[in-house]
Amino acid sequence: MSRIGKMPIVIPAKVQVSITGQAVKVTGPRGNLAWSVPEGIRASVADGKVTFTPESSQRRLGALHGLSRAMVNNMVIGVSQGFTKDLELQGVGYRAKVDGKKLVLNVGFSHPVEMVIPEGLSLEVSKKQDNISITGSDKQVLGEFAAVVRRVRPPEPYKGKGIRYRGEIVKTKAGKKVSA
Repeated sequence: MSRIGKMPIVIPAKVQVSITGQAVKVTGPRGNLAWSVPEGIRASVADGKVTFTPESSQRRLGALHGLSRAMVNNMVIGVSQGFTKDLELQGVGYRAKVDGKKLVLNVGFSHPVEMVIPEGLSLEVSKKQDNISITGSDKQVLGEFAAVVRRVRPPEPYKGKGIRYRGEIVKTKAGKKVSA
């Protein structure tokens, strides 16, 4: 059995978890999330805790056991507290702004890059327009959108210009060496 899968999930106040068959629905102050538990894993709610048990001791079910617990735990945290990812724009003239339901990036191309913000996410851009803060309740959607934004202009290895996660360390190369 999975070590992570064995740990019960404590349901905080104002959060409701309902299980019907293989479907798990989590409702809280920040929204509703649903996920389908894989076949071979049983989920149950009792005494304010969610527990998962595999039907047999197969290796595949051990992995799905931990996955199921982690996914539902992320759902519970998402609807109660939410998740945040911060991105930094490094480079002269690199700017970002939110225009309605679109994120507009000026990152050194001949044209601004416009991206539609997915449903359930909210973006904040700093006054200097060089930091983007993405918040939402679904960790998977949030991480995927942050990765798509970063992919527009990933940090390059010579000067470090580009879009990076806050706290990300970019290894820089030396560049050309002139021999005299």
